[in-house]
Amino acid sequence: MPHIVADTTPLNYLVLIDAVDILPRLYGRVLIPPAVKTELSDPLAPGQVRSWASRSLPWLHVVTLRAPADSSLMHLDPGERDAITLAAEQQASLLLMDERDGAAAARARNLKVVGTLGVLDVAAARGWLDLVEMFSRLRRTTFRSPHRVMATMLEQDAQRKKNP
Repeated sequence: MPHIVADTTPLNYLVLIDAVDILPRLYGRVLIPPAVKTELSDPLAPGQVRSWASRSLPWLHVVTLRAPADSSLMHLDPGERDAITLAAEQQASLLLMDERDGAAAARARNLKVVGTLGVLDVAAARGWLDLVEMFSRLRRTTFRSPHRVMATMLEQDAQRKKNP
């Protein structure tokens, strides 16, 4: 199974909604750069996220970059910048990232990007979780996404359930 690289935000929200365990089921190994580990462990991060980040997980690997991030990525935060760099270095099959600017920069480098909602949608399509419940949990966090995107995904999920 090809590995993926993750940025901080999707991991943060998947931990907060108790859905992070779908990542190894979907993707096997998940790689993160040290900057993402640092952001997840930051004193300002939610306690649940800091606690999760302190655990040793067999499917989550912190990988040091071989070279510094490209200067064209300096407008991004360190986690995004390093996640994009790591995904390119590792020829990852997928980059898990939510931030619009970071996702655009990754796509400009021909990286395939999926966000938190996309991961939840794939897991729901496989019957591993309830998308309505997961979106409800997300709404109780600081997660921000256009309402219409979530509404469309919920409609598609309802259609899948009607026509398995």
